Amino acid sequence: MIDFYTWTTPNGRKVSIMLEECGLEYETHSINIGEDDQFKPEFLAISPNNKIPAIVDRENNLSLMESGAILLYLAEKTGKFLPTDNQTRWQVIEWLMWQMGGLGPMLGQTHHFVKFNSGKSEYAEQRFLNETKRIYGVLDQRLEGKEFIAGDYSIVDMAVWPWISRFEWQTINLDEYANVKRWYVNIAGRDAVQKGYQVPKYVTDIPMPG
Repeated sequence: MIDFYTWTTPNGRKVSIMLEECGLEYETHSINIGEDDQFKPEFLAISPNNKIPAIVDRENNLSLMESGAILLYLAEKTGKFLPTDNQTRWQVIEWLMWQMGGLGPMLGQTHHFVKFNSGKSEYAEQRFLNETKRIYGVLDQRLEGKEFIAGDYSIVDMAVWPWISRFEWQTINLDEYANVKRWYVNIAGRDAVQKGYQVPKYVTDIPMPG
């Protein structure tokens, strides 16, 4: 059994989708970041950086923070969604690091300045929106002629997809990124993605491009 500490964010949804895809038993603990639950001592004992998601594996009492590390751990625990051949395995890890170090942080800044603080800093809005469009271009090029980002469906698709699901927050028209749109719609149709998206609670249906 996995204790899963999360909220309705892209980083949280990465792990809930993985848990559903693997069919692992888990118990959800809602950490409402709007009410500062992430600063409570009992959560900080599991996630010292006060960020969701985090897990505790009851089988070995291992606690983990950082969504990328959690995805890798669950993949190794179950033997699923991380290739065993050396070349593809490292491609998955390479693009997972790209998501953790680039796509996630940059799109998160776009949410902050473009959606939630529009008009406060034209420089910041343009800087992060331009970087978001560049990143979408990188992803679109990567997906040219490919069904998934690296080999078969894997943890890297689960890591990237929830951030793309906020394309409306980013003022991105997916019609301008045909490969990303095709990939996004394909993954959105998976049962585990449909279920994982609504953990820890329903907010909206999965956004779909026109």
